[in-house]
Amino acid sequence: MATVLGSSMAMLDGTVVNVALPRIGADLGASLASLQWTLNAYLLTLAGLILLGGALGDRYGRRKVFLIGVVWFAVASAACAAAPNIHVLIAARAVQGIGGALLTPGSLAMLQAVFHPDDRSAAVGLWSGLGGVSAAVGPFLGGWLVDGPGWRWIFLLNLPLAAAVIAVTTRSVPESRDEGASGRFDVLGAVLAALALGAITYALTAAGEGLSPAVWVSGVLGVALGVAFVAVERRAPDPMLPLGLFSSRLFTAVNLVTLCVYAAFSGVFFLLVVQLQIVSGFSPLVSGFALVPITVLMLLLSARAGRLGKRIGPRIPLTVGPLLCAAGVLLMLRVGPDSSYWVDVLPSVTVMGCGMTLLVAPLTATVLAAVEVRHAGIASGVNNAAARAAGLLAVAALPALAGLSGDAYRVPSSVDSAFHTAMLICAGLLAAGGLIALATVRGNVLAADDQQVAEPNCDWPCGTTTPPLDPGHVPTTREGPATGPAAGPSAQG
Repeated sequence: MATVLGSSMAMLDGTVVNVALPRIGADLGASLASLQWTLNAYLLTLAGLILLGGALGDRYGRRKVFLIGVVWFAVASAACAAAPNIHVLIAARAVQGIGGALLTPGSLAMLQAVFHPDDRSAAVGLWSGLGGVSAAVGPFLGGWLVDGPGWRWIFLLNLPLAAAVIAVTTRSVPESRDEGASGRFDVLGAVLAALALGAITYALTAAGEGLSPAVWVSGVLGVALGVAFVAVERRAPDPMLPLGLFSSRLFTAVNLVTLCVYAAFSGVFFLLVVQLQIVSGFSPLVSGFALVPITVLMLLLSARAGRLGKRIGPRIPLTVGPLLCAAGVLLMLRVGPDSSYWVDVLPSVTVMGCGMTLLVAPLTATVLAAVEVRHAGIASGVNNAAARAAGLLAVAALPALAGLSGDAYRVPSSVDSAFHTAMLICAGLLAAGGLIALATVRGNVLAADDQQVAEPNCDWPCGTTTPPLDPGHVPTTREGPATGPAAGPSAQG
């Protein structure tokens, strides 16, 4: 219960904020760039620090770090709710991301350490299923809160959840750690990664207002910091990102697919709710409800998609899934003024949901199958970080590429034009992901018995949340085996 509630805070927060963005912008007088940073400040600290957060839990105690993360997340949520202006909200969201990086790895790691191996699959399956329910409820709940008591309540909702998590965890969850964890933390690598992502994100976001000297300086600085990050990881004794993983052609290819498809997903989810509210005139509640079919389809069908991938190999699901998603995104071009939910919106999100269902579970399993079992944990963590970084950069760059900036998100005609351009870009990214999979994925690596990374034995559908996670495998954040007391989770939430 503690792990479900803890991870649910991050999942709910990730789904309800998108729905509230237009109302936040109107209430706080925020520009589009500020709304982008409302999402990206959280993703930036989460993506940059989540592997470090998992290593801290392995070393100092997963329950301890998990509780610190829950308290941190709750305090930051209260600060978000009380934010008097958009700048304070952005800062609080960045702090909230740090809390997410601390609590997220501990949720599955504690399950792995506490439950007997015979009961572990059922426990993790239940965790995945209930987490999927949270993701499904999030947009609907967010829309209801925005329409009712107001957008600040989407953050206040985390406070009672945090109190329940703390009470259950301190009373019922024993401490666990990796007794063999040693070596230095790659703090320099984490800092360089966060700074590089931050500088590039700023450059992409500010480019919407024009290519000023600050944009060029920030972009060049971000690239330089990225190069420094690679150099540090190449020489670090315990790197946050072991570059040797990319010697696997399949691992590199699947992460390229991840970058393409999750950049597209983030762009669609960011702009679709704006289009529905500003152009189509939907309420926040209906806009949130519009996304629910995607999660429902994944809840119902992801386990079957995982078994299909094991039987026929990952190449077809990783090719057809993104192409089906691209078809759904192209159908979104019909969404505009006076659109009908049942005629224009539901068919597009249904097709996209079917594509995501076919894609997510095999994508996760293939990432783990591409490396040796002892590297499964860090491989999953890297893939999750890639998905979050892709979303971060997409939210930063897509409005500028589509010609939307400043206060234009409040003008229906401007939003409608930019939305159509952005959906074409997202469809292109999804098609690119499918073609990369078609050209690079060979054989059926999921059928190898010694990899043990195929569809897990879950009582609930698995692999239903994003970024990708194989809930049947609770990998360590360090280079240890994917099973056993030392294991910790990949990024989730």
